Amino acid sequence: MAELTDNAVLHRFEMVVDRETAFVYYTLQNERLVLIHTEVPQSLSGRGLGAALARAVLDEARRRGRRVVPRCDFIAALIRRHPEYGDLVAEPRPDGIQ
Repeated sequence: MAELTDNAVLHRFEMVVDRETAFVYYTLQNERLVLIHTEVPQSLSGRGLGAALARAVLDEARRRGRRVVPRCDFIAALIRRHPEYGDLVAEPRPDGIQ
């Protein structure tokens, strides 16, 4: 899979595959990484890139010692399916993500 990069200027983590960029927009609030929106180009859909991107972002948050606030429904759903990321969540969401 492609390498994750942090495009701090655009406030997004990116993966480039076949010259197309998938990304997760974020902001930093009180040392927490607020994950706002995940986008994968239509031409790359169905290849598991969204999940790979989300997992890479969560792994990077862990590496940096940051807690996350999953405002993005896609990332929140991934955390529900993969409880090994649950300890990264900084505040509960209305849908029960802790």
